[in-house]
Amino acid sequence: MLCELKERERAGIINPIFTCQPCGAQFASIGIKDCIGIVHGGQGCVMFVRLLISQHLKESFEIASSSVHESGAVFGACGRVEEAVDVLLMRYPDVKVVPIISTCLTEVIGDDIEGVARKLNEGLLAEKYPGREVHLIPIHTPSFVGSMISGYDIAVRDFVKYFAKKTEPNGKLNLITGWVNPGDVTALKHLLREMDIDATVLFEIESFDSPVMPDGNHVSHGSTTIEDLTGTANAQATLALNRYEGGKAAEYLATEFDIPTLVGPTPIGIRNTDAFLKNLKTLTGKPIPQSLVRERGQALDALTDLTHMFFADKRVAIYGAPDLAISLAEFCLDLEMKPKLLLLGDDNSGYQHDPRIKALQQNVGHEMEIVTNADFWELEDRIKNKGLELDLILGHSKGRFISIDYNIPMVRVGFPTYDRAGLHRHPVVGYAGATWLAEQMANTLFADMEHKHNKEWILNVW
Repeated sequence: MLCELKERERAGIINPIFTCQPCGAQFASIGIKDCIGIVHGGQGCVMFVRLLISQHLKESFEIASSSVHESGAVFGACGRVEEAVDVLLMRYPDVKVVPIISTCLTEVIGDDIEGVARKLNEGLLAEKYPGREVHLIPIHTPSFVGSMISGYDIAVRDFVKYFAKKTEPNGKLNLITGWVNPGDVTALKHLLREMDIDATVLFEIESFDSPVMPDGNHVSHGSTTIEDLTGTANAQATLALNRYEGGKAAEYLATEFDIPTLVGPTPIGIRNTDAFLKNLKTLTGKPIPQSLVRERGQALDALTDLTHMFFADKRVAIYGAPDLAISLAEFCLDLEMKPKLLLLGDDNSGYQHDPRIKALQQNVGHEMEIVTNADFWELEDRIKNKGLELDLILGHSKGRFISIDYNIPMVRVGFPTYDRAGLHRHPVVGYAGATWLAEQMANTLFADMEHKHNKEWILNVW
């Protein structure tokens, strides 16, 4: 088999690709309007994650911590949650949704966050905040299992599970975007608008591309409302773009409310965007308009200008969120490139059953490794010690030092990207995303050709 799926063999992690589950839950929570999460753990469980998200989006937003200290770690820290909820509600009178996000510390000591939520609902909320709409939602995301990807998936499911209520059909489509950028949401909404589809976008972070207004700076908040979440049970269908980032919520809606549901593929590249539009047509009955056919043609024209002359046989390493990384590999194959190494940074046992990975194993015509539970040493070791030669690296900013140290050009894509300006504004999904991503890859290769004086004269004549 030319394409091999394997797990990292070493016991320890050297420079992880992902961070922990609470990060994913926090990212999901910022997409909800009138929501501020409380991370139940040490102060760093909020501070470092908030910094990471703020660096990526270049925006300010609100999230809280129960700030557990030594005494709480020994004797239990449920009282810190009670204090945190009270302070949060006093300081922010518009807050309605308060997820209580657990961490490794509070899971190990066994804090009962469901019990705390019941106690607060019956006591503090009824006595001090009577008549105020407040939803306390326990979300279990221990850091010692899973990753930020599974944390996001769990949180999306728990939000939907808490709010979804069956009433009357609303004729909408549930679109579960997964972990995307504001620019991706804008691009997805454009495709929905062209197909005249009314959709509930979960979770709505387009507003995190925030303006500076005459009346002062803007603190970013998500736009998905409680009504949106409640109405997910009444949709005509659900389409989740990612298997591992929203798949649990899609499965819950299908099982609990018998809603027609499709999961994936992530619409990166031409063929996956084609499949996305066909899925929209299948679920809603709406035709694909000529405007999108033309948009597809423009993307194909842009890719044709680059593929055979510049992309063919270029060797690529890809790392990051699994749905993103697998879709990038598929896109690279369509561009005649050769993905040599695909690094998935957690130990999800479902990867071996993923039909996309099985398709890669069956169809890839060159040697390729897919490594699960991977870290950055898997990439560096292959370059440094095992003779892996690469023309390009695709991944988020945390891998940039490998690119620098080994003089391999790199395109930043995924979360987090903090060492390049404005990437969160540009989509990688849809036909526009395919064009932008391919041109980013091409321009990065062009700059490398010039820097290394490697056939740079070609750029004068193509």
